[in-house]
Amino acid sequence: MMVGGELVLAALVILLALLLTLVLSHFLPLLLNPKAPNGSFGWPLLGETLRFLRPHASNTLGSFLEDHCSRYGRVFKSHLFCTPTIVSCDQELNHFILQNEERLFQCSYPRPIHGILGKSSMLVVLGEDHKRLRNLALALVTSTKLKPSYLGDIEKIALHIVGSWHGKSKDKGRVNVIAFCEEARKFAFSVIVKQVLGLSPEEPVTAMILEDFLAFMKGLISFPLYIPGTPYAKAVQARERISSTVKGIIEERRNAGSSNKGDFLDVLLSSNELSDEEKVSFVLDSLLGGYETTSLLISMVVYFLGQSVQDLELVKREHEGIRSKKEKDEFLSSEDYKKMEYTQHVINEALRCGNIVKFVHRKALKDVRYKEYLIPSGWKVLPVFSAVHLNPLLHGNAQQFQPCRWEMENRWR
Repeated sequence: MMVGGELVLAALVILLALLLTLVLSHFLPLLLNPKAPNGSFGWPLLGETLRFLRPHASNTLGSFLEDHCSRYGRVFKSHLFCTPTIVSCDQELNHFILQNEERLFQCSYPRPIHGILGKSSMLVVLGEDHKRLRNLALALVTSTKLKPSYLGDIEKIALHIVGSWHGKSKDKGRVNVIAFCEEARKFAFSVIVKQVLGLSPEEPVTAMILEDFLAFMKGLISFPLYIPGTPYAKAVQARERISSTVKGIIEERRNAGSSNKGDFLDVLLSSNELSDEEKVSFVLDSLLGGYETTSLLISMVVYFLGQSVQDLELVKREHEGIRSKKEKDEFLSSEDYKKMEYTQHVINEALRCGNIVKFVHRKALKDVRYKEYLIPSGWKVLPVFSAVHLNPLLHGNAQQFQPCRWEMENRWR
C-alpha cells in the first residue's frame, strides 16, 4: 500500500511540476519583457490562438483584431501558436519587418507545418539555404515565362475549362449551376501542372496528383494531430505519395534523354545546385504557391465584379477592344496583357479587399527596438496585411470594392 501511495504522490508532484512549467513558460515572458507592447496572453499554451483564427468576412478585420486594436493600439502582444507574439497592424512596422528579412527577422512557420511541407521546402529552410532556393526559384520562373508557348498554354486551358461548362447542371430546373471556385481551382492546378511537370489535364497521373494534393491542402490548415485518419496525418501521407510520383516523373525524364519538353522540370533537372529531395520540394512548393492563392484571386475577382455592373462593363470593354485587333485564332501576347490597365486595377482591388494572404509568420532574431516598442528576441512576429488594406486612414471607404482608387494612386506616383 505504501508503494502505491508513493507512486500516486510522485505522479501528483510530476503533474504539478508540469503545470507550473506550463504556467511559467506562458507568463514569464510578460515579466521579463515589460517594455514589449501592451496586450494580453490569454490561456496557457493555446493563448488566444482560437480567437485569432476565428473565421470572418475577408473585407473585415474580425472581432479579435478589432477588439485588440481598440484596447492596445495597432501593435500589441499576444500568445499565438503556442508562443509569445507581437502582432503588427501598422503599415510602417510591417514594412520594416519585411525589409529586414534575415537581418532582424526570419520565417518562422509553426513546427507542425514542417512535417507536411518537408525539411527542404522553401517555406521551412532558413538563412543562406533559403536565399539560395529563393534566387533559384526566381530564375526558374523567369525562364519558364519566357517560353513562346507559355501564354498560349494558359489560354488553351482557360478556353477548355470554360467550354466544358456548356450543358452543365445540378438538377435546379433550367438554370445551369457552375461551382466557380472549384472551376478556378481546376484551372490553377491545370496551369501549374502543365508548366511545372509538362502534364496535360487529361493524363491519369494528373488526376492522381490532384487527389493527393487536395488531401495535402486540407491537412495543411488542420489541427496538427498525427493520428491515422486525421486530416493532418492524411496530409503527411499525401505529401509522401506526391513526392514518390514526382520522383518517378523525374526518373522518367532522365531516362528519356533527348526527348525533353523544355518546361520548368527540365530546367530544374539541369541544375546542379539542388539535391533530388530539394527538386521534389521545389515542385511541391510550386503547386502550393500557385494553386490556392491564384484560384482564390480569380474567384474574388469574379465575385466582386458580380457585385459591380459598372466595373464589369469597363473590364469587358477593355478586353473586347484588345481582342478586336487580333486575328480570330491568335493568342494574346504579353504586350496585350500589359494594355489591360483597368483589369490590373480590378486585380489590385480584389487583392486588397479579398485579403487572400492575411498575415505571415516571422521571428525576431535579436531584441529589436522600433519607436517606443521592444520586440524581444525569439518572439514570433505577425505582420497583418489585411489590417493595412482595410485601414480607412490609408484607403477611403476601405470596405468598398473600388478599382478606380488605383487610377488615383498611379497619378500620385
